[in-house]
Amino acid sequence: MTSPDDTDPDTETDGDDEATSAATGIYVYGIVPADVQPEDDATGIHDAPIEIVTHGDIAALVSEIDPDQRLGTPADLQAHAHILDGTSHVAPVLPLRFGAVLSDRDAVVNELLAEHDDEFASALDELEGFAQYLVKGRYVEETIIGEIVDENPKATALLKSIRDQPEELTRDDRMALGEIIGHTLEAKRETDTGTTLDVLAPLTDTVTVREPTHDEDAVQIAVLLEVDLQDELEQTVGDLAERWDDRVTLRLVGPMAPYDFVVTPKPEG
Repeated sequence: MTSPDDTDPDTETDGDDEATSAATGIYVYGIVPADVQPEDDATGIHDAPIEIVTHGDIAALVSEIDPDQRLGTPADLQAHAHILDGTSHVAPVLPLRFGAVLSDRDAVVNELLAEHDDEFASALDELEGFAQYLVKGRYVEETIIGEIVDENPKATALLKSIRDQPEELTRDDRMALGEIIGHTLEAKRETDTGTTLDVLAPLTDTVTVREPTHDEDAVQIAVLLEVDLQDELEQTVGDLAERWDDRVTLRLVGPMAPYDFVVTPKPEG
């Protein structure tokens, strides 16, 4: 499934607006079917109430924002994700990348929804009944280091040479051991990611392998899946977690908005 092109709005201000309009911008979280309605108490960035701006059969989830107030705090990012992930539980949603702001509600309609009506509607139809899940695994440090040392005689010898020795006298051996561990972890990560993809294959082949964010990351795979298959996914991941008990800590995150499959680049400017 591919994302519509050029779907993020440009950040704009309208010098002809009245003072009230000039004091606010419209932050856009994502695109949804027009019949979606936010909860009455739903709030987004800076605790602003969530609104919906409609155009035909599609709509944008938005909230007012002070255009002079900088975005990017952890709370801002969490609020953005919270609205999108919460919506994904009940309806298809096309997430916009964090930071999409338009001048007013008319701009949301004319410059975003009307410009991409067919693309958005088609993408939402494809996403109906689907959500993203994230399979995340991290190696248990003691276990994986022991596994590497047991499998590599050179690593075993280096470990013995540095044991109980001052660091300044064993610097070269420690660096050599670190290189072996790093290269071996890369190979194991590739193998274990392949194993995870194999066990997920009966459920879906719509997956994205994410790059590791930590040296001990074993698996990071985004999965686009029918929500009705969530129980099967949980069972599959649970079975693999048992198989890797005390070697990889495995967890499943979701459902969430399909960030890895339809989100578009943030506009420049």
